[in-house]
Amino acid sequence: MPKLFAGLLLGIASTINASAAAETHTLPEDAALYDEWGFSGAVRQGDTLYLSGVVAGLRDGETDPEAAFERAFAHIERTLKLAGASWSDVVEMTTFHTDIGAQMTVFRKVKDRYVHEPFPAWTAVGVTRLVPLNGLAEIKVVARVKAR
Repeated sequence: MPKLFAGLLLGIASTINASAAAETHTLPEDAALYDEWGFSGAVRQGDTLYLSGVVAGLRDGETDPEAAFERAFAHIERTLKLAGASWSDVVEMTTFHTDIGAQMTVFRKVKDRYVHEPFPAWTAVGVTRLVPLNGLAEIKVVARVKAR
């Protein structure tokens, strides 16, 4: 068998084995949501943990976005902990905002309670809307976790 072909097969086999070893992490209070929509709260592949986006949404009668942002960051913290990680392990954060100009000051205030040096890479994107409709912002993070 040619070396190139054998190397390609070995690479494919390694990828398949790594995929089979992926772990999913879902908070018990969110199990129904994840089942209904068909996704995991987080997936660990090797030493990388990918969290699904967490939407910060206003509850009925709520007008203060700070409370919504606080719930979202706390949710992410619980998911990280479930997977054996913490905010200090986060290497990348992407946020999607329905009104980036109006939200950023209070969003940063809440973010700063959780995210400390060394800071992760962060991209903030303005969007038209989120699911669910009461969503103000969605936060998605990637973390590096220690081997078990």
